[in-house]
Amino acid sequence: MQLDTVLSALSDPVRRQIVGQLANASIDQACSAFQLPISKSTSTYHFRVLREAGLIKQRYSGTTILNTLRAADIEVRFPGLLRAVLQAARSETAVATSEVQ
Repeated sequence: MQLDTVLSALSDPVRRQIVGQLANASIDQACSAFQLPISKSTSTYHFRVLREAGLIKQRYSGTTILNTLRAADIEVRFPGLLRAVLQAARSETAVATSEVQ
């Protein structure tokens, strides 16, 4: 896990949305559980970027790919990074929502 690769992976709002959903989940999430504003092939790309950056683990359960956030590994390698990124993403979402209203 390299810092530049992790930060690059987290720089995209779609990937932050995926990471945020995984961070809030109590169980592994299937790719189909994500309501993403992109095509299936594009979502596959985003999951691959996250996996290759070391942010998520993927495993098969039958034909379903289940995703797990490697939160503990990230925290050991980069203390506080994941929490800070997710908090900033929530703040951005809150500001965008209040601007629309």
